[in-house]
Amino acid sequence: MTLMNRIMGFFGVSDEEDLYEDDLDTDTTTPPAKGRSNIVSLHTQKNIRLVLYEPRAYEDAQEIADNLKSHRPVVVNLQRVRRDQGMRIVDFLSGTVYALGGNIQKLGPHIFICTPANVDIQGTITELMQDD
Repeated sequence: MTLMNRIMGFFGVSDEEDLYEDDLDTDTTTPPAKGRSNIVSLHTQKNIRLVLYEPRAYEDAQEIADNLKSHRPVVVNLQRVRRDQGMRIVDFLSGTVYALGGNIQKLGPHIFICTPANVDIQGTITELMQDD
């Protein structure tokens, strides 16, 4: 085996493929040549996991940000924290989402969805009940 054949074999090109190309007109049951496959998957994103989170204190915001950094969208329910703590968490997550090129939207009175750049949000939710 020559050096040129080794290099061609490394890149998946060999003389055997030329033989199979000639045989394609006569016999379609011939298996493909041994070596590397030229098939490339177009599905780069496997499963996306949506994380639901109810923080109890401001310190929990870092764990939410870690999920966003791992390209997982997070729904954050702020009903269990004080208002000032909730505002600090939303501010922190807004900065995190901005740095990652993502998005943050309000879903309800105390519920937000934070998404990284690989997740798009379509549509809007309008509040059915307005404050009097």
